[in-house]
Parts: sequence; C-alpha cells; structure tokens
Amino acid sequence: MRYQWQIMRSLGLVDAEIRNFTDEDHWLSYFPPHCVKDLKRVGLHTDWRRSFITTDRNPFYDSFVRWQFIRLKERGKIQYGKRYTIFSPKDEQPCMDHDRSSGEGVGPQEYTLIKMHVQELSGKLKSLASRKVFFIAATLRPETMYGQTNCWLGPDLTYIAVEAKNGDVYICTRRAARNMAFQEMLSVENEVKTLMELKGHELMGTKLGAPLTTYKTIYALPMLTVKEEKGTGVVTSVPSDAPDDFAALVDLKNKPALREKYGITEEMVNVDPVPIIDVPEYGALSAPAVCQMMGIKSQNDRDKLVEAKEKVYLRGFYEGTLLVGEFKGKKVQDIKKAIQQKLVASGEALVYQEPEKLIISRSGDECVVALCDQWYLDYGEPKWRAVTQQNLDSLNTYHDDVRRNFDASLDWLKGHACARTYGLGTYLPWDKKWVIESLSDSTIYMAYYTVCHILHEDLYGSQPGKYGIKAEQMTPEVWDYIFFQSNTFPNTTVKKEAVEMMRNEFAYWYPVNLRVSGKDLIPNHLTYYLYNHTAIWPTQPDKWPAGIRANGHLLLNSEKMSKSTGNFLTLSDALDKYGADGMRLALANAGDSVEDANFETQVADSGVLRLWTFVELAKELVAEKDCMRTGSLYTVNDKMFTAEMNLKIRETDGYYKTLMFKEGLRTGFFEYSNLFHQYRERAQVQSGLSWELVQRYLTSQVLILSPICPHVCDFVWQEVLGNRGSILHTSWPVTEEPDMQLVKASEYIGDNSHRFRLRLKAHMVPAKAKKGETPAAVQPPSHGVIWIAKTFPKWQSTILIAMHDLYEKNNKILPDNKELSKALGSIPSLKKYMKKVMPFVQSVRERMSSVGDAALKNTVDFNERSILEENLDYLRGTLNLEGLILSWTEDCDNERTQEEVVPGEPFITFSTAPSVPLTLINPQPHSGLFQCCLPVYQNDTVAAITARLKRNERFIKPTMKLTFHKYKDPLMGPRNVPTLADPLQGTDQLNEEVIFTLKDEKIHFTSNGTSAYLGAKIVYWVH
Repeated sequence: MRYQWQIMRSLGLVDAEIRNFTDEDHWLSYFPPHCVKDLKRVGLHTDWRRSFITTDRNPFYDSFVRWQFIRLKERGKIQYGKRYTIFSPKDEQPCMDHDRSSGEGVGPQEYTLIKMHVQELSGKLKSLASRKVFFIAATLRPETMYGQTNCWLGPDLTYIAVEAKNGDVYICTRRAARNMAFQEMLSVENEVKTLMELKGHELMGTKLGAPLTTYKTIYALPMLTVKEEKGTGVVTSVPSDAPDDFAALVDLKNKPALREKYGITEEMVNVDPVPIIDVPEYGALSAPAVCQMMGIKSQNDRDKLVEAKEKVYLRGFYEGTLLVGEFKGKKVQDIKKAIQQKLVASGEALVYQEPEKLIISRSGDECVVALCDQWYLDYGEPKWRAVTQQNLDSLNTYHDDVRRNFDASLDWLKGHACARTYGLGTYLPWDKKWVIESLSDSTIYMAYYTVCHILHEDLYGSQPGKYGIKAEQMTPEVWDYIFFQSNTFPNTTVKKEAVEMMRNEFAYWYPVNLRVSGKDLIPNHLTYYLYNHTAIWPTQPDKWPAGIRANGHLLLNSEKMSKSTGNFLTLSDALDKYGADGMRLALANAGDSVEDANFETQVADSGVLRLWTFVELAKELVAEKDCMRTGSLYTVNDKMFTAEMNLKIRETDGYYKTLMFKEGLRTGFFEYSNLFHQYRERAQVQSGLSWELVQRYLTSQVLILSPICPHVCDFVWQEVLGNRGSILHTSWPVTEEPDMQLVKASEYIGDNSHRFRLRLKAHMVPAKAKKGETPAAVQPPSHGVIWIAKTFPKWQSTILIAMHDLYEKNNKILPDNKELSKALGSIPSLKKYMKKVMPFVQSVRERMSSVGDAALKNTVDFNERSILEENLDYLRGTLNLEGLILSWTEDCDNERTQEEVVPGEPFITFSTAPSVPLTLINPQPHSGLFQCCLPVYQNDTVAAITARLKRNERFIKPTMKLTFHKYKDPLMGPRNVPTLADPLQGTDQLNEEVIFTLKDEKIHFTSNGTSAYLGAKIVYWVH
C-alpha cells in the first residue's frame, strides 16, 4: 500500500510542502496553476477565463449548485428514505465512486438468502439448543430452490454464528454478517457480535431442512471451490441445473476416501438430481446433459465447467420453463421475482445485498452495502428514464460500445445517494447537515462555463467580474432567467446588462456539442449528466447533450503505468522529453477506440524525427523552387498526385470530424507524405516537379496536420512558406471531388512497380546447381519488356461476364462456388477449359475481397498503356534497367504469357545486354564523391551515362549538372597524381554528341566522325 505523502514525494514535493496538504483548501490552491502551466505547454487552446473550482469554496458555483438542487427537488427528482447503498463503516457514510481507491463503478448485487433450518444440533452447535439455527445460503436463482439436494460449505473456511433480529441464529461468513449488520438483519445494528466461530469441516454432515425442495432432509457437504469473498460461504446445490453442483456431487459419490475425510456417509450423498426446469436442447436435467455432452468427468475440469455453466444458465433463464410448483408452465425469467417474494413472505428467505466486487474507500476501509436513510436522486424512475432515453437516442456516442454501455447503465441504475455528512461540497439547501457529493454537483456544470467569466475573474470566485456581481445576488430566479427556466426578467439588483449578457452567452454556447471523458464514468458521472440535463431542461431538447466521446485509460508501451515498476511518464516529463508536438503525435497515434490507448515512446521518438525531417524537406523544396516547372501544363503524374491529395484531405477531414485521430494521422501525415515522396520520385525522372503542386502539398500538409502538431505546422506556415499570421486563423483546404480513376491509376503504378521488383528479385536467384557444383552467378538484367493484355482471354472473359450477371441477379452477392460451377458448366464454350474454370473463379473471388466488383470487369478504368508510358522512365529507374519497352501480349511468342497476363496485371521479362565496366573518378576537392564503376553498353550516350551515375550516386541531386572528361593518354593519364590547382589537367571534355561503342571488350568513343579508344577510366565533374 502506498500513502499519499509517498506519491507526493515522487512528484518532487518535499516534506515541508507536503505538510501543507493537511489543510484541504491547500489542494485547491496548489494544483490548478500547475495544471494550467502544463496544458499551455501542450498547446491546449482554451479560454482560461472560464476556469473555476467547484464546491462551496467558490461562492458563485455554490449558489449555482443550490439552484440546481432546489429545482430538482421541486420537480420530484430528489427523494429521501431507506435504500441500499455502498457504505464505508469506517467513514460512517455512503462511499460514492469518487470516494473509492478501488472498485469505482461497482454497485450492489442483490441475492436471495435461503434459510436452511438445522434439524439436529451437533458438535459446537449443541450450545445453541434453545434457539432456531439456520444456515444462510445466498443465491441469485431462487427459482431453482425446487431442485436442492444438499448445500455446500468450504471445509477450510471460517464461519460464525450471529444473532438475527428476531433472536434466531444465522451461520455464515464474517464478511456476509458484516453486510447483514448494516441491512437491519442482526440483533445489533451496524455491528457483528459473534456467538461462536467454526471451521467448515466441523459443520459437515449437518442435517438441514430447505424450502421448496422435495427432500425433507438435505446435508451439508464439502466443496473446495466455495469462496469467502462472494455470498455467505453457504451454497445451495441444484445438480439438475448447475454443472458445478452435479460434478461435485458425482465426485463425492465416486470417491469414498473423500467422503471419509470429511465424515460424509454414503446415505448423505444418496440423492439424485430433481427435474425442475425444461431447457431447450438440454431437457429437464440440463446440467447432467451438458456435462455428458462435453465429457466433464469431475469438478477438476474447471475450464469445461465454466463453459458449461454459461451455456446452461443463459438458456435456462431466458428460455427455460418451470416444471414444478404453483408457477409450473411459466417462463423462468417471468417468475424469478415472484418466487423470491413468496419465499420472503413465508419467512423462508431474506433479501440481501453486497458489493458486486471488492470496494475499498480512500480511507482504506472495505465497504459494505448498507440500508440507510439518505437523500437520493431518483434515477431509474420510469418517466425520467424515458426522457433520458430520448436524449441517448439522439446522442452521438461515436462508438457502438459506448451506446451499449449507456443502454446498460440506464437499465440497471436505480437511484443514487447524492449527499454525505462531511467533506468538500455544497450543503443541501433544505437540510444543512448533508453535503452534496462530488458526482452529483458536477452534472450540469458545463452551463456554468458559459457565464463564470462574467461572475468572477479568478478560479475561486473571490475576485468579482467587471460588473461587480456578488454571489448572494445570484438568486434562484436570476439563474432561472439565465438558463431559460423563465422568460420573465427577475427582481434583482444585478445590472440588466450583465444578466442579459449571461443569458446570451448560455444561448450561444449550449447545447454541449461534445463531452470527452473516461469510459469508466459511463455507469455514473456521464449517465447522471444525461439525467440531470433532461431534468433541468425537460421540454428543451435543444439544451440536451449532443455528443459524448468516451476513451479508455492510457497505457505506456503496452503496459499499465506504475511508478513501482518504473513504467511511468507524467505530462510534464513527456513535454520535456519529446516536446509538445512529438508528444501530441504519439498521443494521436495511441488509439481511436474505447479500449485503453497505448502511448509508445518509440512512436514519440520517431515522431520527433519525422517532424524534423518534414521541416527540412519544406526548406529544401522552397530553396529549389527556381529549378521546378511552373505553369498550367500538367503531366499525368501531376494529375494523379492532385487526385490523391484531394482524396486524403477529404478522408482526413472525415476522421477528424469523428474524432478518429489515429486514422487522421495516418491519412493526413503518414500516407500524405508518402504520396508526395512517390510523386517526387516519379517526377524527377520525367519532366521534373511542378512548383504549383509542391506549394499546394506543403500548404495543405501543414493545414491538415496542424490539429495534431500545431507548433511545427505554424513554424513552417510562417517561417518557411512566408505566410503572414498564424496557421490557426486559416481555413481547411478546399478540394475538388477526387478523380478516382487517377487514384486507381497511381495505385496501379505503385502496385506493379512492387510486383516488378519482386519479379526482378526472383530473376536474380541462381538456378539450382548439380550436386558438388557452385551455383552460377546471375548477371543483373539491363533491359526489360512489360507485357500488357488488351483484354482477358476469351474463356476468362466469358466467365467474368457470367459471374457479373449472377452477382447482379443475387443482390450484388456472389453465389457460392457450387452454384457458380453449375452455371459455368452449362456454357458450351467453356467445356474444354473446365479444369481451369474454378481456379480462375476462386482467384476472382479473392480479388473481390480487396477491389470489390471491379474484379468482375473485363478491362481497367483507365488507359493502362498510357499510364505505363508516362511512367516508363520511373519504372526503368526503380528497376535499375537501361532499357524498358511496352508490348501487347498478343505479340508475344510465349503462349503462357498470352494466357495468364490479364488487364491490370502486366508481366515483365528481363534480358541482359553485353557491357564493359568503366571506372568514373571524381577528383573535386571536398566534394565527398570518390570513384564508382558503371557498365557501358553498345551505342551508349553521355546522357545515358549521366542518368546511370545519378541513379547510383545518391549524393548527386537530380538538379545537378555533370560533365565527363577523358584522359588524353588513356593508359598513363589515370596514373598521374591530380593537382589541386587544376584537377582536370591532362583531360578533354566529352561533349553531348559522343557515342560509346564496344569492341574486343574495350570501350571506344566516336566524336565528329572520329573513333578512338576511351580507356578503362574517365573523370566526372559535378557542377
């Protein structure tokens, strides 16, 4: 257990500072300024004038909450009386969600306590002979009591005997007795007075009389899995409908040694399951039936028993029909409550509640369920619930899981204790000994945001606003007028101008378009939020909440944050380490669902690098503006990139509107920047970059990324792009409707360049050598042919037409393969292709999963050859080929190529032309360039050598100019040491008209009609 002072020390506070926190008001003054400071560093855009603290420490907010509760009480939403609530005995008051250190969101669980009368007192129980003694069993299924055959006790558990309110004696666990004491069941309220303490094994074999069962006597038997932390430690046994009970009973029957260990005789287990409920599929003895089906042999088959229990319990409750008793023939789910009421009325049972799970208060106390007098908000009242359901029906919850959680909360929520006896908060206006608790005074405070900057200038309400309004002037009638409860101007000393301003502010800002909060608050705070808005504005749906976005907790590197393990990161530390935008990028990438988000430090690190790289790219592109194309003449690549930008901008806008920031980051930064680099790579080997498109890319990139990384984007916007004013004052980029044919064409180039590279990789794999021989090295190819199909082979085209017809007739759903096979088999022209038909059908079906019904078309939606021709230089460069041509498959001699190449999926073949290696030397001082070796092919030109060198040397930019120089003496020239004063001494420049030829594995050059030997080395110079 960690104490608060230890946590504060870990935050950097020294003991002298920590001591001040014994004053509760110090909490209110210390943390808010630190929070504001960190949030400003994050770049949070907030109207800080509207900041305030709650509770009565802020007199204006105190007045606001009093008004709210006065109106709620007048409208019958607040009641007083005894009710079950989570309660801390140590604190002597209800323990609401925000008062808990664990168990937030956990509520009471109702049980029926079955009173099993002890027929013969033996052992320690003999001392209780003058009283009625009962084993008290807790059950969630009172309708199954007709089938009891025994009860179960944990042999090693500790049980106690306590005196009931009517003088009887109850046997149960101490934990259960503690809950009973606070529910007016025991002789002494709120206290457990133990008559005796017993171990479970001391009670084995006790004779009991149980209500409703057909057995006059049942026995207490051992079950090792009985838990002390659930129920009373006494468990009813119904082996006809409970797989666990059936398996345990069979074990006792089959294991004499086990019976002997606990003093259990064969007579005590000589019972059979009693058929009481008919369950579809499983019959009247559902537990034995499902155990047999699943091969469950004993109670040690834990996993199977869990599965069996789920099957039987769900179907038994929702579909089962009772076979016995006065409710015979009725559905179980319809008579469960009636049977409970019958047992309680006859004195054979009690209604009991306990926390559904362990709840620990902030004071370290294990909470109970108590029946106590209290003021409570009557959540669940049918009319109020119906109106709140209307609000939920119109609410944007962003995720279906959130809506389902809200529906479930509305179903089970029945009242909420709204006040306690001490702590921070507003006093109930009509009962000053009660303080409104923190979940109840924070349900409509969003309305207070709209006016607080007019009422006071500080967080605490101690500095009046410009109108000098005092808290006591804010009467209920004034609040009524401001918040549209009344249209009659109130009798008040507050200036009319101030009141009208507050009324206008509220009218302008309400309703709340978006409330962002944790998913763990759906069962309480957020559901209360809906209830209270419909209660305060019952006839004004336009004031009800419009949207709630719930999120999970934050993991750090896929693990829960924990200071004890060192896996912990504060907001301030994250800002110091990654900066605001690096942290924001990692947070955006952490996840969009209601599941816990995952902040990955690796993503934050790489995000910082990505942002820096983008800034440098922007600077580089602006500096190269004069080298780029200008004007309105756009290439196909320009048009494809434009269409892709339009698409990604629209996708990103849609994701932002639905608060899907991870998806928005993906489309608006990762994919968007990848599209630019793809465009740049293609354009540089063709007609160059278009400045208009580069400028549009940079401008739109910072605009669509600015919601996530505003600081970097604003820097680029102003300092790099030269815009005046902040990017925050700029509109979202305007886009045209994206041309999807161009988008598909670009994807076609990207997909096929990838396929071609894989084909090249496969081409370079050596053929398998004979045993004992080394595989022969494969020469890299120098040339390639891309084969394009104008249409599918006739038999495939026939299949596509037939499949498309069947697809349309079947409501745009492709029939199964059996039906397709039958339909295609009836087409005469396909008879000789039948072995190929179904494999082709399956390949089309698989393509449909990725491209939809486009897979059924005979051709693609764009001019395939034209797109490839436009990008031929790019494809040649990416494949490192010297030559690349396009051909139709109908001109190919290879029958397999003609047969298998289809529209949209071109095929490439490679070949290697003869070449001679040439060494290129760079003697420029301080250039960082040295020498490299390139192949030279027959009839190569200077332009071809230039392009080849640029592809191989990444430090040579596409915009740089190159010249080549031959040695005057091709043999001795390369051996001379160059002089720094004149590195090109002893060389002659090769002009653009030079043609290189190969002869006897040597390189010659031809210039002005004269041919000469070039040599094995030449010089290149970068300008």
